[in-house]
Amino acid sequence: MAEIHGLEDLLTVLNAGETIPGGSPHHSAMHAASQESLRITAELNGRYHSPAEVRALFSELTGRQVPESFLLFPPFSADFGKNIRIGEDVFINSGCRFQDQGGIEIGTGSLIGHNAVITTLNHDMLPSRRADMHPARVVIGTGVWFGANVTVLPGITIGDGAVVGAGAVVTKDVRAGAVVVGVPARQVGTVPKG
Repeated sequence: MAEIHGLEDLLTVLNAGETIPGGSPHHSAMHAASQESLRITAELNGRYHSPAEVRALFSELTGRQVPESFLLFPPFSADFGKNIRIGEDVFINSGCRFQDQGGIEIGTGSLIGHNAVITTLNHDMLPSRRADMHPARVVIGTGVWFGANVTVLPGITIGDGAVVGAGAVVTKDVRAGAVVVGVPARQVGTVPKG
């Protein structure tokens, strides 16, 4: 894996939720990491790989070893790759897209459905500062289930055991054990005990 200049410093700034000004050295380091992500995901998505090979490529993408229980069905894309953390027994279905600069944590036993989009960056609202980026971590608890085509906005926490219905757009935190659906996602029930 090629070393990305300033990556550790960039991760510190991103994980602190600090703004990344457009054209700054951190912005350049973020773009360098994106190029590395594009290379790795092109390999991941370009041909068949065994589950062990997929885990090896995902580990290279994230810069950390993923659990042997992790399962991913390609294709998959990540804008950055270096700020994803995966628990045990996580399954990510095909077509998912992660914008992980701000950080994505997926808890043990969570299932991420087809074509999920998880975002962790917002651009600045001022047109003169539009290239500036504001990171915000997404945390997905343990035992969470996403249906297909779920979108999660920056800064969201989804509690343990929650279910996010197909097509939902999650714009605010989801309580543990909640069932949410719709655009924007709203709670319609709770997961049964047992």
